[in-house]
Amino acid sequence: MHELLAIFIFFFAVIDPIGTIPVFIAVTRGDDDKFKRKVIFKAVGVSALVLLFFVVAGEQLLNVIEIPLSAFQIAGGLILLIFALSMTFGESKPEAEIKSVRDSTETAIFPLAIPSIASPGAMLGAVLMTRNEEYTWVEQMITSSMMLAVLVVVLILLLLATHVRELPIDATPCRSMGFYSLT
Repeated sequence: MHELLAIFIFFFAVIDPIGTIPVFIAVTRGDDDKFKRKVIFKAVGVSALVLLFFVVAGEQLLNVIEIPLSAFQIAGGLILLIFALSMTFGESKPEAEIKSVRDSTETAIFPLAIPSIASPGAMLGAVLMTRNEEYTWVEQMITSSMMLAVLVVVLILLLLATHVRELPIDATPCRSMGFYSLT
């Protein structure tokens, strides 16, 4: 039971369901509830497929392109560092780019599914927590189940977030120290 909770907490931390809510609110601002639900289900579905792909084929993919797992761990850590630094100190996206993403129906894939829900850390975690040399297929199934349970939490939280309507008219999404918020 303790291990299940540890796996759930690990994926909860790297997937960050709560941190996805401001991104969702920002990219679906002004859309009707039906469109928002469509975006939610598509984003969570794509995220589940991406993460399950890394569970099933991530290690084999690394072997095919001859990247040792240790190098993947280092590269993943560097990617997470760069991602964190760019979120903290990077420039905000130009308004034209934000508008083009906002007007697209593909907001479910970018920025919601990837990189917000199926983040580089979640992909790295999916590979590391299901290594064939270390974990049996039963343990890998349990890990996958915990990962999917976190995605269900994401789904529920985003569905609840569709009811967030009472925001000031001039509220705009902003980024401060890596966190998205509405000001």
